[in-house]
Parts: sequence; C-alpha cells; structure tokens
Amino acid sequence: MSKAAELAALIGSQTALSPSRNFIINGGMRIAQRGTSLSSITGTSIFLIDRWKIDEVADSTLTMSQETLTSGAAFDAGLNHSLKVLVTTADTSIGSSQSVQLTQPVEAQNLQTLKFGSSGAKNLTLSFYYKSNVTGIHTVCIDKSDTTRATCPIEFTVSSANTWERYILKAVANSAVQASSGAIANDNGQGFRVMWGLAYGSDYQSGTSGTWEQNGTASFSTSNQQNIVGAADNYIEVTGVQLEVGDVATAFEHEDFGTTIAKCQRYYQKTFPYGTAPAQNAGTNGSIVAVSSGTGTAPNRALSYHWAFPVVMRTAPTTTTFNTSATNANWYTMPTGGSVAASILYATDSGINITNNATTTDNYAYRIQATVDAEL
Repeated sequence: MSKAAELAALIGSQTALSPSRNFIINGGMRIAQRGTSLSSITGTSIFLIDRWKIDEVADSTLTMSQETLTSGAAFDAGLNHSLKVLVTTADTSIGSSQSVQLTQPVEAQNLQTLKFGSSGAKNLTLSFYYKSNVTGIHTVCIDKSDTTRATCPIEFTVSSANTWERYILKAVANSAVQASSGAIANDNGQGFRVMWGLAYGSDYQSGTSGTWEQNGTASFSTSNQQNIVGAADNYIEVTGVQLEVGDVATAFEHEDFGTTIAKCQRYYQKTFPYGTAPAQNAGTNGSIVAVSSGTGTAPNRALSYHWAFPVVMRTAPTTTTFNTSATNANWYTMPTGGSVAASILYATDSGINITNNATTTDNYAYRIQATVDAEL
C-alpha cells in the first residue's frame, strides 16, 4: 500500500469510527466499584478496578490502585485514571512454574466478529498507555483459551523510566487461529484474555513475539521476559487499553460514565453507593430494607427481598452479604440492633432473593448490603 493510500485509510478510520469497537471494558480505568486501593495481594483472581484482575502465583506481594492522572501523554489523550501495580515484597527468584500477571478476560460471545476458526480470521491491534520504572523489554499476551488454546505474546520496550508512552502492537491472524481448532465458542464463557506479564517462569517463555501459536501455556511469554517483581517498589501502570479489529490503532474510545459502568455491571454489582467500598459495618446508604411478614425461621421465609439487577449479568452470580452496622454478614435488626442470619433463596442472571435463615420478629424492619459477582 502506498503512503497516500495508508494516509487515506487512516483518515477514513478516524472519521467513521464504529462505536463499541473496543473489546476491552473499562480500558480507561475509570470504574472502580470495589474501591481504589488494595494492598497485600497474593493469590489469583484478585479484582479492584472493574474487569481487571491480578494473578499472583509467585512469592511476591503487591498493591493495586487506581491512580489519578494530572500530566503526561495519557493525560494529554484525555485519560484521567490509570491502574498501578506496585511491588511491596519482592520475589528475586521466579520458579519455573510461577507467574504474575495483570489480566482482563473477554467474554466469548463478544468476539464472534473475529471469525477465529476460519480462513477469514481477523487481525487485531492492541494499543495502550504504559509506564514503569523498569526499562527494557516487557510483554503482553493475548491468550485464546477457548477450544484449542492459542497464544500471541508480544514484546514492547520501555525506553524511558517513569514516562508515559503509547504502544501499538499487532496480532496477525495465522493458521493457529484460522484452523477449526482456533474457533471461539459463541457463549458466555471466557473467549480470551489479555495479560501483561510481570513475571513468568521458564515454563511459560517459549513464545515468539507477535505470533499466534498452539503451544498451550508455554507461549504466554518469550525468553526476553523480565522479572518485574524482582525488587520492591518496582511498578507498572497502564491505561487507555484498546483491542480492536484490523491493522490500525484508532484513538481510544472514550465512553460516558453510564455506558462503561453498565458494561462492568454485567460482571459485578453492589448495593453500596458507588463511592463506598463494600465492607462489613460500612453504613446503611443504598442498603436493602425488608420488613418481616411474621415470626419464623427458614424455611418459613418471613423475611424476603428480591433484588432485580439493572443489568443482566453474565451468569447467575455469587452473592456476598454485609451487615450494615456490625462485623458479620447478617441482616441488621433496626429496632433492636441485633442481627438475623441471611441466606440466598435463589440467584439468576437477572436478580437474587435474600431471605432469613434464623428467627425474625413480625413487622420488624431489617437492613443488609450485598455484592454479586459473575466475573470470568
């Protein structure tokens, strides 16, 4: 393609951008229903900023936080928040099967336009703003775990420490995703995930940068993988993440707050006000209130409340309950200050019913808070 044709294609892509072209949800790190900082992170599937999770399978300890931007290339692009992962306890020697990664999983049925599993499989472009105090080669991987696993690790270089830079990376479709085994199921499971590697042991370092391979988990990264968790106070920070079809990185798709939070609520919702991190004894604002219809215990269900979700969730969620005024997960008895054990009568993708699992008093009012989780 000539330079003139490339310029024309770029101009055309910028003037007729399709809405919802970004497969990543909350790529601007704006929505944080669970809170804005979480320390002492170890283990897997640790969420803070909506749709983003840490999998720490090593011997490090991390802090994840939502940061407010005031300068730099990301801020100049209209982004006001970022996600930061800070190493608080180092792991200087990563075992062969150990790993630490920042991940967003993507729902399979949202990926059908990629036509994976056919000769028409589409190329992908991943763009994001990123900074770290660790210079040199970093890696990000698109992991298609559906059907037969195919992975595409991609290297990028941090040339200046502590400086926001925009990266544009390509994942070109090849036989690994064009074959029938490259298909992504049209369902509500995980189609693929995008993973920034903070550390990978040798078991995961057999990949070739920019190449889809059906090599299991061995190609999560490349032999140039650094151990970013190898020193306390190392960090990565990322925002403006966009994954889209094609060979051109368009400008980051800014959405209004209501659109992005509704997308996030397919995977996580809460009764607490937006700015209140869910916790026991965190107050009554936003809480569910129910009045007992009689004196009784389960299975009499004298106390019952149906919470109809404002957004249909990915699947029937897991519910966690919170006492509004005490350090337990029970209904708070408003007239007396006592508590009554809670249970979930049923849960569907459109709502849950919270009831009592202990004796209630007729005409007493009870309060409770809850979260529901249908994350991938």
